[in-house]
Amino acid sequence: MTLRKGVQKIYTEVAKTYELVNHVLTLGLDVRWRKRAARIAAQKGGTLWLDICSGTGEMAQNLSLLSKEGVKIFAVDFSYPMLKKMMEKRNAPHLYPIISEAGVLPFPDESFDLLTISFATRNLNPRKEILESYMKEFSRILKPGGYLVNLETSQPSSKIIRQFFHFYAKRIVKLLGWILSGSKAGYSYLSFTIPRFYGPDEFAQILRQSGFSEVKYRRFLLGISAIHEAKK
Repeated sequence: MTLRKGVQKIYTEVAKTYELVNHVLTLGLDVRWRKRAARIAAQKGGTLWLDICSGTGEMAQNLSLLSKEGVKIFAVDFSYPMLKKMMEKRNAPHLYPIISEAGVLPFPDESFDLLTISFATRNLNPRKEILESYMKEFSRILKPGGYLVNLETSQPSSKIIRQFFHFYAKRIVKLLGWILSGSKAGYSYLSFTIPRFYGPDEFAQILRQSGFSEVKYRRFLLGISAIHEAKK
């Protein structure tokens, strides 16, 4: 399974301002959440780690700062401009960028001890069966006992908060993203994916149906984001 060419074009358009826009739209909370997810992930151990849909490499950078001697971190993304931004700023000699689709990863079965993905899962595909196919691909390249740590927007349990969050995503994210990045199509699409993604229990079930076990999650800021941990 591969991502649509249109989505690839969007990430190419927004690469230069991607981090800035994320920080502005979340009031910097995305930085804190990534660091939290990286700390959780780094505690899982192992020596081969993979950050999927790595973008400009913020999560990969966080992992590199927490990694011990002997750990190798691969950063996969399908957008060369995104990975180029990562390479321009990176200072980790054990971080290896690779251009690849998330649905057809170029690694043998049972290669990695740890997989991470942050704020990209909702863009893989909104259809449950297709999203499961991505999760199964992630499971394929994990070693038995390896972990997936997924950071993503979520759905607040409160109806009022959820409605406000969806309004913010559809209106404010779309408008500010366009103003700051210059890409109207890019942030129209990205704001569209936020309300359509799954709640934490639904996504946990998708992970279980994809072959993961010991699935657990924690919510942040009234449930607008969540970190899921899952073991192969």
